[in-house]
Amino acid sequence: MSAAILTKYLSDSRRSLTGWAVGTAVVGMVYASTYPSQRENTANLPEALREGLNIDQSAAGYLHASVFGVILPLLAMIYGVTAGTRAVAAEEESGQLDLLLAHPITRTQLAVQRFGALIAGAFAIAALVWLGLLAIRNGSELTSITPLEFLAQCFHLALLAVLFGALAIGLGAAIGRKAVVLVTSAVVGVVSYTLHTFAGQLGADWLAYVSPFHYYIGGEPLRHGFQWTDVLVLVVASGLLFGLGVRRFNQRDINS
Repeated sequence: MSAAILTKYLSDSRRSLTGWAVGTAVVGMVYASTYPSQRENTANLPEALREGLNIDQSAAGYLHASVFGVILPLLAMIYGVTAGTRAVAAEEESGQLDLLLAHPITRTQLAVQRFGALIAGAFAIAALVWLGLLAIRNGSELTSITPLEFLAQCFHLALLAVLFGALAIGLGAAIGRKAVVLVTSAVVGVVSYTLHTFAGQLGADWLAYVSPFHYYIGGEPLRHGFQWTDVLVLVVASGLLFGLGVRRFNQRDINS
């Protein structure tokens, strides 16, 4: 199968992808660099909040709760959802999808290559975040976290973006309505984050296991490196979301 759609889509998206990668890396670097000045302030946070966010005064604890716990995953979700929505649903509403499918390409091939472009973008963003954090690692007193542990957390970050991208592409392929995809993905993101953060305080720890955030950061890659079981869960979940959407995509009438 030719990768022409994938490469063309990446080429057309190169400016926005560059903006996403540079912007996300800069945001991560700026917030991570505040660790020396914020280290003592974490002790003043309410105990329930510290427990919920798993925050302490260590570099890994600070980045786990702030940079990789809130800021970067939010950006990763937004990237995944917006890129996934544009891949199918937005183009169907604009009428461009009909023109593209008039060429000798199946719907499955289209969806697979668009998803491949999204995956490449997610890992490009994560790679630049990793390089940016390595650049400030010494000056920001983050040396207790090894480059491999930073890499592990950035890898998990990319998979989180891929999962929400798979959700958006799957919904777009199944439904073809941009507004529905955006609203549904946003609700899933908010509920997922809430379950992961507050399941313990609600006395229902098991709820955290239905949240993708548990598999993104629950294993604390900044302390323990790659969590391969969590990686597998994220990969399988992404594949299922994408596959179910594509199955419906092949069955329905476009723009109906």
